[in-house]
Parts: sequence; C-alpha cells; structure tokens
Amino acid sequence: MNMARAILSWMAAGVVLLQWLAARAGEERITIEREAWGRTPPIHISLEGYSGEVERVLQFDLEIAGFKVVGSGDEKLQYALKGGGGSVVEGRLQDAIKKSELFAKAYSGGGARTQAHALSDDVVLAVTGKPGVARTKIAFKITRGQDSEVYLADYDGFNAVAVTQDRTVVAAPCWRPGHRMLFYTTYKSGNPDIVSHDLGSGVRRTVARYSGSNISPAVSPDGQHVAMILSKSGSPDLFVANVDGTGLRQLTQTPEDESSPTWSPDGGWVCFATRIDGRRTLARIPAGGGSMRRIATSGVLNPTEPDWSPDGKTIAFTSQMGGFQICLVEAGGGEAKLLVSGEDPCWAGNSRTLIYTKRGSGGRRSLSLLDVLTKQSKDIPINAGTASQPSWAR
Repeated sequence: MNMARAILSWMAAGVVLLQWLAARAGEERITIEREAWGRTPPIHISLEGYSGEVERVLQFDLEIAGFKVVGSGDEKLQYALKGGGGSVVEGRLQDAIKKSELFAKAYSGGGARTQAHALSDDVVLAVTGKPGVARTKIAFKITRGQDSEVYLADYDGFNAVAVTQDRTVVAAPCWRPGHRMLFYTTYKSGNPDIVSHDLGSGVRRTVARYSGSNISPAVSPDGQHVAMILSKSGSPDLFVANVDGTGLRQLTQTPEDESSPTWSPDGGWVCFATRIDGRRTLARIPAGGGSMRRIATSGVLNPTEPDWSPDGKTIAFTSQMGGFQICLVEAGGGEAKLLVSGEDPCWAGNSRTLIYTKRGSGGRRSLSLLDVLTKQSKDIPINAGTASQPSWAR
C-alpha cells in the first residue's frame, strides 16, 4: 500500500510539473510574440555643430529612420554625429560606446537640404547596414474643391510640384518600379480611365479605357505588368495586362467588388481586397491565374488598401472599425497588429517606413511617415491642398 501511494504521489507530482512547464512554455511563447510585434527602442544619437535647416533636416531624417536625437551627455548615447553646414555639409560619425570613428565625409552640390539628406542616409547605412530613404520621391493626390491633381515631392514633402493639370478628378497614383513613370486614374475624358505618365518627357498614354470603371493600377515589381480593377464585365474584377495595356487577362470573376491590388515582391501573386462569405477580407491570387486564397487578418475588421512590403514578409493595410486604422499582418495571414490611425499605407523600399494618409480636424487629410519598428512618426508639411493616396518610388 505504501508503495502504491508513493507511485500515485509521484504521478501527481509529475502531472503538476508538466502543467507548470506547459504554462511557462505558453508564457514564453506569448512573450516572444509580443516582442516580435512590439516597439523597438530607438538608437540614441547626438548632433553636434549643426544649426538651422541642416539640423532640422538631419533630425527629421534620422528620427523617421529609427534614431532619437539626444544631447551629447545622454547616458544612453550610442552615436555622435559631428560637423557643420554652410556651402558644404560635413559629418563625422562616431561610435560613442566603442570610441571609434565610422566615417568622415563632406557633401557639396544641390544645396544644404540635399547635402543633409545624403549625410543622414550615410548615417543610416553605417549604423543599420540598410540604405536610407531620405533622397527618395513620393507621388500623391492633392484635392482642392471638386478637383484633384497628382503631385510629386521629396519624401519629406518638400519641393512639391504638380504632375497633372487635368482640372478634374484623379486618383491612386503609383510608380512603375525602376522608371520615372506614374500610373493613375483620371476622369479627364469623362470616364475613369487608367493612364501612364512619363515624368521625363511628359508623354501620357492610355492603359485602360473600357466601359465602366478603370481604377487602382498597380505595376509589378519588374515594371512589366499592371494589375487593375475593371468593371467591363459587370462587377469590379481584378485584371492584369502588359504595362502598355495589351494582353489583358481577367483573374477574378465574382459578384463582389474587388479593390486595391498590390504585388508580391517576386511578382508571383497579387493581393487585393474583396468579400468572402459576405465578410470583407484580403485575398491573393497567382498573377498568371488560378484559385483565390483568403489572407486572415484576425483581430480587425473590414481590411482594405493592402500594400505588400518589398521584403515580402508583411502586408500593411487599412482597417475600418469606427475610424480608419493602419494595420500590419504577416504575408501568409494571421493576427493583425494595429499601428496608427490612418489610411492608404504605402511601404518605402526599406520595408520599415510607411507613408500614409492622416485625418485631421474637420476631416482634412494630410500625409505622415511612420517608422514601424520604433513607432516614431512625422507629419509631412504640404500646403498645396488636401493630400492623400501616397505612393513611394521604388
């Protein structure tokens, strides 16, 4: 009897131990998941010797790249950028912990703002190993009254210029990767048509002018194909064509309203918004045709406006739950992460920075930048009108 009791006691203790280990394993798994989706601490850096426009540009660029500008005596200081600005901007980047110099450079030509952007990009590359985005371009829509136009600007909103003068409604500008060319929808001919616009020559060509709507162009990563939403067959469906509009192929044929296509980085898939079993969802389909697959976005409702990150790992999208929220989900689907209030998300080429539309007081829209890892954000100053639907050049 004593032996039997001892065996039962050992078995009970073993069950308790297994339960405790399972609970600890569950806690550890949850902790890892939270860290994967959590906030990354910014990199602390000091700026010494800079002033005026150069200092403002450096601080803007570095903070949207995941740095935090602090004083030279900050106890968490990791890097120090020393130099000055004038006709030539100079920069010496030092590792404040290892007491070593990473580079010393001087920048000339293009003005102080251009030189400061070049310096900040070199800092980002030296510290993170990845190129900065300070010298990239964005396209977006500006609305004034009933009309809108496509605009082009530096990534921080400076040097904004109108690309179109259609004096009507334009929508959804997107870049042709590797080219100085935009695609967008215009109502200039009285119908929503998709056109391409060469920024060098100014030449515009019609890509899709079918009966009904021709909207939401998205050019493939290799620049050779364009996905778009056409209602020529009845309801809005997803089509793919050559970049000049030839070779049109229909990928979906549903009674639902498909919208907002975006390409996987390898060009093999097109992700878009649709409805499945009456619920708004994201889906993907092979670019060459095939079966549609749902992309789960657990935890949020009404996903739309997806944008696939250039590294292929995640999809940013808009969720409408009372207001508009920018969300993130793994490319294969899963639990979605709320990032910030806004809509129209678009990735930079670094797969880290997002540009999006922000709604302010009175419903006025403007553009903002978000560093996804640190959650640091910056508003973009554009005074030409109400700004929305940004697209980042890649």
